Amino acid sequence: MPQATGKAPLAADALVESAPAKVNLTLEIKGKRSDGYHELESLVLFADFGDRLEYRPNAPFSLSLTGPFAGGLEAGGNLVERAATAFAQHFGGGPHGAFQLTKQLPIAAGLGGGSSDAAAALRLLRRAHGLPVKLTDLLPLARDLGADVSCCLLARAALMSGIGERLQPLAPLAPIPALLVNPMRPLATGEVFRALDAPALLRMPAPPSAPDFTITDDVLAYARARRNDLEAPAMALLPVIGDILAALAAAPGSRLTRLSGSGPTCFALFADSDEAEAAAASIARNEPGWWVRPVRLT
Repeated sequence: MPQATGKAPLAADALVESAPAKVNLTLEIKGKRSDGYHELESLVLFADFGDRLEYRPNAPFSLSLTGPFAGGLEAGGNLVERAATAFAQHFGGGPHGAFQLTKQLPIAAGLGGGSSDAAAALRLLRRAHGLPVKLTDLLPLARDLGADVSCCLLARAALMSGIGERLQPLAPLAPIPALLVNPMRPLATGEVFRALDAPALLRMPAPPSAPDFTITDDVLAYARARRNDLEAPAMALLPVIGDILAALAAAPGSRLTRLSGSGPTCFALFADSDEAEAAAASIARNEPGWWVRPVRLT
């Protein structure tokens, strides 16, 4: 069972892995499948900021929590623990080693935080055990842990489809300056999907073609031609999302403003980091209760 702790010094034998925030530039819901899941299509990028996971192999199995948002996590059943247990069951033996998760992303924020934490645990365990397996060999484990864990395992720009398990990784992108803003009020994904009330999917759509981006303007053109279908129901449940989107849209240099995933975190894309940082300073000054973070997306 995880315990919330203060920041502990990094042990000599500890391995470290970042768990970057996932940002959905687009999220189109094609319909509700007969199995109850939603068929989707989404362009996802990853930020140069997120949670941090440390792992000490030569220690009893445990998970400790620290960081500004550690208090919002439930004790027991954390996705890091589930990932470690699944890894051990798959490769033999029981889970072991001490994990410490530094929770720097808000909880229930639409940034894939828990999924990214689980993916980081799988990457750490692969490194610690020196297994002769490719990262993609862990995708079946990732899929069983959650729809977003597969994408977070690779942690690179991709087009997701299905329920998130079908991935088409994209060519490396130049970093895109962005600003993430969260109202510090959680929003459960299930509530947003229920509010969407998507129609039944009568037939499975054809697999989408992966976009071929060469410059940032290609990414912007692709995203502007699409949408996030969860934005309207999320805003109906939490109207402050509209205030965030308006503040981001009014920021000088803002090129695209949208909700990420099921929210409530919103983002804006900028031409350069100076604009993103200036917007961050202005919004944080006007709304000190919001979580505001300039990042770069790839």
